[in-house]
Amino acid sequence: MIRPALFVLLGPLVLVGLSACGPNYSPNTYASSAVQQAAKVEQGVVVGVRRVAIAAQGTTGALAGAAAGGAVGSQLPSGGGVAATLGAIGGSLLGGIVGSGVEKATGETVAFEYIVRKPSGELVSVTQHDAVALALGTRVLVIAGSQARIVADYTVPADPPVAVPSREVTQEPAVKTSDPQD
Repeated sequence: MIRPALFVLLGPLVLVGLSACGPNYSPNTYASSAVQQAAKVEQGVVVGVRRVAIAAQGTTGALAGAAAGGAVGSQLPSGGGVAATLGAIGGSLLGGIVGSGVEKATGETVAFEYIVRKPSGELVSVTQHDAVALALGTRVLVIAGSQARIVADYTVPADPPVAVPSREVTQEPAVKTSDPQD
């Protein structure tokens, strides 16, 4: 049988570990499932930007906290039976509240909502976490996929097509000059 003290020590560690699994809203971070997946890329210009808040849902933390709290609560030395059941329920409720709070504290952040005008004139909105907002007028790439993102346009400008002049080849008549040795 595992001692209650071990659950009391492991419960918070599980919650802290789960809090590190929060979402990452950076345009420079890809989920492993997004690697080697083709995504449509379009060019555009940032025409609007505003700071927004990202709110975590709190469900993952609440579930993990409830599970850890229930396990700890059921192991409290209370004599078993109804007391153990009440301990498990109380631990689950308390763990759920703490887990939800941990997830919200680590998952809530500020980000920027960008409005990008594509060459077609169509507007698209992308919200992401950047350390510093992209400036209005910045040329960007809109990368669409399971996680949309925009980044400053780092592509090489296409070389303009080289015009090859159309010339008609004409043969000029050979001009015979008199050679003094003839």
